[in-house]
Amino acid sequence: MTQFNTPGFVEGQIDKDESIEIRRKRLKFRSWHRGIKEADILLGSFADKFLGKMTTEQLDKYENLLREADSDIVAWITKDRPSPDHYDHDVMEMLKSIDYLKILK
Repeated sequence: MTQFNTPGFVEGQIDKDESIEIRRKRLKFRSWHRGIKEADILLGSFADKFLGKMTTEQLDKYENLLREADSDIVAWITKDRPSPDHYDHDVMEMLKSIDYLKILK
């Protein structure tokens, strides 16, 4: 089983029986309600823009990413640190592609 760097938070396994609409709503909520404001802005803005267009496979990748610590996710998105190899995928590229400075204006 994969170990995530999220102290104090344990999320259940991906529920393959959950409807896609409910899943997208849940992931959007999780994206906007993180532990630090920077992660809220980055992930929430991403969710608003991309979640409705993502495939089930991409949602799986994103949901696994959300299990990581906010500080790590923010550092990977902003390229302060390279993301681990297992997060070197299309969803991470989508996260890095947004011009977050325009969002803050």
